[in-house]
Amino acid sequence: MSDSQPVILTCAQPTGGLTIGNYLGAIKNWADMLESNNCFFGIVDQHAITVDYTPSELRQNTLSCVAQYIACGLDPEKSNIFVQSHVTGHTELAWVLSCITPLGELQRMTQFKDKTKHLNKEDESHSDDDSQSKVFINSGLLMYPVLMAADILLYNAHSVPVGADQKQHLELCRNLAQRFNHKYSDTFNVPEPYIAKQGQRIMSLQDPSRKMSKSDVNQNATLFLLDDPKIIRKKIMSAVTDSSSKIEVSEDKPGVTNLLNIYSSFNNESPEAIAEKYIGKGYGDLKSDLADLVVSKLSPVQERYQELMNDKKYLESVLKQGAENAQKLAFKTLRKVYKKAGFLNRF
Repeated sequence: MSDSQPVILTCAQPTGGLTIGNYLGAIKNWADMLESNNCFFGIVDQHAITVDYTPSELRQNTLSCVAQYIACGLDPEKSNIFVQSHVTGHTELAWVLSCITPLGELQRMTQFKDKTKHLNKEDESHSDDDSQSKVFINSGLLMYPVLMAADILLYNAHSVPVGADQKQHLELCRNLAQRFNHKYSDTFNVPEPYIAKQGQRIMSLQDPSRKMSKSDVNQNATLFLLDDPKIIRKKIMSAVTDSSSKIEVSEDKPGVTNLLNIYSSFNNESPEAIAEKYIGKGYGDLKSDLADLVVSKLSPVQERYQELMNDKKYLESVLKQGAENAQKLAFKTLRKVYKKAGFLNRF
């Protein structure tokens, strides 16, 4: 890694296991960026506490996320893997940025409106006299995008791989960078979205109109990287297809198209070429072959993951080195920000 290389940063919350959607649509592409970029991969545990959680599970999930990253091909020797709470500066920069963020911009965030709507529905389901179990909307949900902007700007990232659900947050980040630069002089790069070269959009196995999600209440809708082979086969065999038995790529056939896209992402053939191989065959043949393919591709990932989880000292050493590298860059940015904002130098 070289200081002259472009900085690319991407972060994930340590909430539950990673899905094949995370792997095929994101992590595989991240692994391709390591040679020509200075990559920072953050596990944002401070974001994870904006919703109800169990501290012991958060710690375990954080280590698990690190192990899954490495098992999927993110080489710690060629990148910086760190935990957000291990680096001083994320929340400090977030406070400075919050002071130039209009409240209305945060209240208009789609994710905030969706999450608060969901929490309000939960709140209505509780009885009035059960005050201990009533749900409340914490300010962290509102401020989440500012902390996300701080995560990015702290490292002066040039590019940020983002999904469709994060584009609005990245736009706020870009606005805040420009606003700070205008108010105090040029300080931050205005980050661009990183567009992956390849990777199909992986949809839910039970509702192919929605993206596959690790938070889906229907666990049969999601294939996790660490799913047992029997579970993988069961989920794929029960995946929603279509009334017509013809196997083809078509907007009118989202179920089978999703299965073909998953197949394509694992074996690098086009979905159309794969469909041609199943002319005259049924969905059962496609699903069975796809299950075999997914199990075979995930097997080495799962084996490597288990090795890593049995070597906590190694994982901790990766995080220690990653945090040290991240901290150097973070302090460099924070010093500039504090000086321009009018704060005295630290002694």
